Amino acid sequence: MKDSTAVRMDRVTKRFGSVVANDAVSMNIHYGEILSILGENGSGKTTLMNMLAGIYYPDEGDIYVNGRQVTITSPHDAYELGIGMIHQHYKLVDVFTAAENIILGLDSDKITYSLDEVNKKVEEICRQYGFDIDPKAKVYEMSVAQKQTLEIVKILYRGADILILDEPTAVLTPQETEKLFDILRAMRSDGKAIVLITHKLNEVLELSDRVTILRKGKYITTIPTPVATEQILTEAMVGEKVTLDIDRPMPENTVKRLSVKNLTVYSEDGIKALDDVSFDAYGGEILGIAGISGCGQKELLEAIAGLQVTDKNTSIIYYDKDGSEKQLIGVSPREIRNYGVHLSFVPEDRLGMGLVASLGMTENMMLKDYDKGASPFLNKSDSAKLAEDVKKELDIATPSLETPVRRLSGGNVQKVLVGREIAAEPTILMTAYAVRGLDINKSYTIYNLLTEQKMKGVAVIYVGEDLDVLLALADRIMVLCSGHENGILDARTVTKEEVGRRMTNLTEEK
Repeated sequence: MKDSTAVRMDRVTKRFGSVVANDAVSMNIHYGEILSILGENGSGKTTLMNMLAGIYYPDEGDIYVNGRQVTITSPHDAYELGIGMIHQHYKLVDVFTAAENIILGLDSDKITYSLDEVNKKVEEICRQYGFDIDPKAKVYEMSVAQKQTLEIVKILYRGADILILDEPTAVLTPQETEKLFDILRAMRSDGKAIVLITHKLNEVLELSDRVTILRKGKYITTIPTPVATEQILTEAMVGEKVTLDIDRPMPENTVKRLSVKNLTVYSEDGIKALDDVSFDAYGGEILGIAGISGCGQKELLEAIAGLQVTDKNTSIIYYDKDGSEKQLIGVSPREIRNYGVHLSFVPEDRLGMGLVASLGMTENMMLKDYDKGASPFLNKSDSAKLAEDVKKELDIATPSLETPVRRLSGGNVQKVLVGREIAAEPTILMTAYAVRGLDINKSYTIYNLLTEQKMKGVAVIYVGEDLDVLLALADRIMVLCSGHENGILDARTVTKEEVGRRMTNLTEEK
């Protein structure tokens, strides 16, 4: 009979230059359980699991799989040991079918693969665990949830008994999350060892059997989930008492800052990404945007920021503090800024659109005003001070202000971007997934900063993936469904179930 211990990590250490990402961490993973790993940003969660998955190699310490000491130097080694990891950013080829992605990278020199046989095996795996995947479908035709499912099927096809999922519900609706949880429970019942890296404490408490806490690269404790609470877990992560309350004062003296009428945007292939969406945003309130991934949130914010071509009937009017009106349609982002429109935007793609990955914090702070200098030789002192202030305010872990942001953890990159945009003192602040990749403590720091902006009279537009947060933070919630506005609701009275329903079903009553 197989021993219940799938993996034992003994004093595993990983360094990146002078930074110790994991410091002599020892922990166990068992078959037939779901283990959650929690910790603040930069605590070493993903780095630790990347060593199991063959992405990194430990500098010190030993790893045992099924009681045998092993050396894992590549993902191929991990697969040979029955270990598979589903990363936050899916590793799929869009133009290939599901089946082609599944066998991509397998040793075709030794085995000839028949797509018919692959399709049959994929269908068997789907029937066993309740997956909804067509092996002949192209990846570009799939929803985000289906792509994630394909990643799970891919590693099960390769024989994995130890599965690691990094932030698996980041872009799923509540309904998709529940379906994923049912699948993970079925795999646990089948004897799989499952590791869940997540920042969502409610998911940890609902799904896992044990919770391992890391803090600043060190192992702190492992807590059986039945005796855990959000407060206990958070204090173990942070090392001190914290307050987990979102303060939502009533809007006062609200002023219309933005009026969007008949917003229609077409995707590159000519499909309507947004269809006749209209709404107003007010200074002194937080307008939440709810919707499943890919239903138009990205295009909505980018259209306001001047980054999308809109239909000729669209109108986007900005109302300045002096009462003047400015039409933003057909205007570039630079022209919007030159108009005197104080607009800050935290995009979904933080390293593709928000920051320059090869630059440090100081240079990235300069990007907001790079074209204002009278000479090509820019004075970095103001930007350096701003970078230092943001670093201190948001507790950003970086070796130096000049360290390229691509070398920071995802959560720290997010803090650099959010901090820069808030520091610009906008009248409209748009954020797409502002706390993605942030631990619970830093997430609440961002929520409070957004509320502070609201109380200063800023119109905050918040696209979020956590409905519980949207309902606690926003004053109003606009629901998007298949590119349509599907209701603008009072966040204080609407239920989570009603928002979830409108995210997936268009309704006559708005």
